[in-house]
Amino acid sequence: MQKKSFITPWLFKYKKKYLGSDISAGLTVGIMLIPQGIAYASVAGMPAVYGLYAAMIPQFTYALLGTSRQVSVGPVAIDSMLIAAAVSSIASSGEENYVSAALTLTFLIGILQLLFGIIRLGFLVNFMSKPVISGFTSAAAFVIGIDQLKNIFGVSIAQGGSTIENLWMTITQYNYFNWIAIILGIVGILLIRLTKKISAKIPGSLIAVITGLAFVYFFSPNIAILGEIPSGLPSFKVPDLSVGLITSMFPSALAISLIGYMESISVSKALQNKHKGEYQIDNNQEFIALGLGDVVSSLFGGFHGTGGFSRSAVNNQAGAKTNLANVISGLLLGLALLFLMPIFKFLPKTIIASIILVAVYGLIDTDYPKLLWKTKREDFYMLAFTFLLTLFVGIQIGIISGMILSIILLIRRTATPHIAVLEKLEGCNEYRNKDRFTDIEARDDILIIRQDAQLYFANSTYFYDRVMDEAKQKGKGLKLLVLHFGSVSNIDSTALASLEDVILELKQQGVKTYFSDMIGPVRDFLSKVGLIKNLGKDHFFLDVQSAIDFFDQKGNDQEIKINFERAIQSNEFKERNI
Repeated sequence: MQKKSFITPWLFKYKKKYLGSDISAGLTVGIMLIPQGIAYASVAGMPAVYGLYAAMIPQFTYALLGTSRQVSVGPVAIDSMLIAAAVSSIASSGEENYVSAALTLTFLIGILQLLFGIIRLGFLVNFMSKPVISGFTSAAAFVIGIDQLKNIFGVSIAQGGSTIENLWMTITQYNYFNWIAIILGIVGILLIRLTKKISAKIPGSLIAVITGLAFVYFFSPNIAILGEIPSGLPSFKVPDLSVGLITSMFPSALAISLIGYMESISVSKALQNKHKGEYQIDNNQEFIALGLGDVVSSLFGGFHGTGGFSRSAVNNQAGAKTNLANVISGLLLGLALLFLMPIFKFLPKTIIASIILVAVYGLIDTDYPKLLWKTKREDFYMLAFTFLLTLFVGIQIGIISGMILSIILLIRRTATPHIAVLEKLEGCNEYRNKDRFTDIEARDDILIIRQDAQLYFANSTYFYDRVMDEAKQKGKGLKLLVLHFGSVSNIDSTALASLEDVILELKQQGVKTYFSDMIGPVRDFLSKVGLIKNLGKDHFFLDVQSAIDFFDQKGNDQEIKINFERAIQSNEFKERNI
């Protein structure tokens, strides 16, 4: 068996026939990255050249370690807005310490992602539920879009206001709208949308950029332009790693590191499904690849980037076979930095805004909330909560609150799991939830409980209360409790104590406790702690019917003295050190 390569896993299986497709895809995405890098630098509140650095450097680092063959890494709209939200609390956009703080934040994000990958914590993103991500993403799209309206309308507004304040300040300046900027912005939007409909391979954003540059060159209109962009490749510089700055940036770095990874891994998995059998995605190595990209970017002036949906889709459609396409894209960006920057200084800001508006429009999801409203109201409310909080309070508070809410709901769901009371269906030996069927054969002397989740400290009290309540409802005629544990994957020591309380209290009331459908690991645990020995192996059955048949044959005989009796007398269950 061939040993898996950790570095450049695609290189050792490279085929000559891939070269043409990789070059074509690399050039296509490289051209696309130039206007995207400039546009997303604007979203992040960074000078345009830093967006090009952020677009160029991860192309090489991801090619070195990334396990997807089609993902293109660089700045994206949502993460750029998160960068702006985090850094704006420390400095104002345009100030030197703003850039320094953004690079420090990027460095921290990279270190966290590297750490998560090394210690194999890819599962952490599971705590970010889809409703939270959907609500946050849609709201962030509105926040970004509203922020760009000032460039479309050609007006200036004060920095630092809320989303609603920015919208109000923009529309109340209608007397100062620059109609040339508005028309050019609309043309830019139409060009990008139309070229995308014709073919996803056509870089619509670049066509919009060329159109804007040509318009400025030939007509010299009175509209805001990008201005001077430094030429040349980035230089090495270690970010500010002062304790105070790291401490203030850490919460944002943690949130963005997880969000960025989730975005990238989502597109990686989607593209892998289109190339089944060609390669495998390694979740933890993806963390490392993205983290290294951010660390190296921060050392050379680039801010945080991740795998982008639109770029990666174009990369795939343009025929990328391996990560050599990323290397080609990075080289093209390097050439642009060396030779093309004097041209881009004439780029109209309204064209940049048009690129951003088209990008964020695709992030607004209306179908998913409709589905949740019809099928899962609780998830819909979580989505709506995250959406409204992000839109009206702020990006950072929105996503962090959404994550906390996800964890709270997860704990609540596991703390109050579904517990069903089973009864026998008429005419067969199947046992089902009595609340879902009417054709049942109920018995007053038998109670069958099915726990549909693991038993652990958070739900052990709920389990105890529910079982005892159901036993009380059965009345004094109850003689047997059957615990169907087919869905119980784990029992911890706290839950074991609650389980013993149930057995002991019902035993004192003259009620036996049998177990059915128990899986091997749970049976092993109960054997290790002595419960099976003390209770007796004849209290454990493969299915509910076997337990009831045994009870009907022997359950009404004189009480059999087993080890469990001694356990009651010595209170062994209570004193055992588990």
